[in-house]
Amino acid sequence: MAKSKVAKRPTRDEFVLEEIGNQLMEAFYEKSEIVLTVWGWEEPVRGHIDKMDSRTGKVHIDQPSGVVKVPFMDIMSVDYPRD
Repeated sequence: MAKSKVAKRPTRDEFVLEEIGNQLMEAFYEKSEIVLTVWGWEEPVRGHIDKMDSRTGKVHIDQPSGVVKVPFMDIMSVDYPRD
C-alpha cells in the first residue's frame, strides 16, 4: 500500500518564528483582532487570542462560533484585519 504524497510544512528559521511569536504576544496583550494564515487550512482564522498554551503549543483564537485551537508551528503569518 503506497502512501499518498502530502506536502510538508515549509521550514522557517528561528527569526521568522520569533517574529510570529512577538506579533502574537503583542496582539494578545493589546487584545487586538488578528487574521492568521495557517498552513494546510483553506480559510484564514480571524479573532482574538484567548490563550497561548505552551504545553500543547497551540494558540486559542476566540471567534463568535467558538474557540479554534491553532498549532503554533502551522501559523504562516499574522495580519490585522483591514476593515
